[in-house]
Amino acid sequence: MARETTAKTGRSIIPSEGGPFALRPSPHAPRPTPHALLKRVGLLAVICLLLASLAAAAPGPKPPSEPRIELRITGDKGETSIALPLQVLFLLTFLTLLPSLLISVTSFTRIVIVAHFLRQALGTQNMPSNQILIGLALFLTFFVMSPVGEKIHTQALRPMLDGEIDQTEALARAAGPLRQFMLKYTREKDLALFTNIAKIPRPKTTADLPITVVVPAFMISELKTAFQIGFVLFLPFLVIDMVVSAILLAMGMMQLPPIVISTPFKILLFIMVDGWNLVIGSVVKSFF
Repeated sequence: MARETTAKTGRSIIPSEGGPFALRPSPHAPRPTPHALLKRVGLLAVICLLLASLAAAAPGPKPPSEPRIELRITGDKGETSIALPLQVLFLLTFLTLLPSLLISVTSFTRIVIVAHFLRQALGTQNMPSNQILIGLALFLTFFVMSPVGEKIHTQALRPMLDGEIDQTEALARAAGPLRQFMLKYTREKDLALFTNIAKIPRPKTTADLPITVVVPAFMISELKTAFQIGFVLFLPFLVIDMVVSAILLAMGMMQLPPIVISTPFKILLFIMVDGWNLVIGSVVKSFF
């Protein structure tokens, strides 16, 4: 078939395998210049950018929001009372000082010292062990301080958890029952000692005393009371030691330690009079 060229398109019509005719560029057609190609490439890039911007601006499905936990502590009027990092710091400080507070402002001091004096008076060395004595003193402290704990829970802890008061007010209310307990067993002489050392004006009432004065005064008062009870506990067992020592001296048994003979008699006497009931009962009743 003869080769024919269209005048308008500059392409030749030739037979092809896929059909009777196909359009192919003619070798005599003018080729585009580099400047024209550059224009076409730039136009294509602008069109792609416009399509991408339209696709980004089009509203699509919102991605699921990440879960967040927010901790806010506000007062009655909506203002933040204490920042969360400071509250965590105060909590950790309180937990660190909790053993010291347990020893300082409760009945623990008197009970554990009396138990130690009792063990020394019996001459049983490390029996009962320190763990047993501390555990006994700890639970007796919970028993003695339970009325104070109930007052603190009613007046301070529950209103704070219900949002009625803030942490500062709860702390001030909690110090009231504890202050009353300590002042009940603190001597005026000890209070006057620390008041004079701190150079504080003489308060009109005990409620005006700062807690920094009440706590050390209460501690030395408890130490004196515990030593007085310990001295009374030592007397009957001391009499037994003296009697045993005199008997051994009269018999000429100088090489036999008196404590070896007196310890069984002291334990027997302590059991016969139900000593644990008397001692623990007397110590606990001294707080009521």
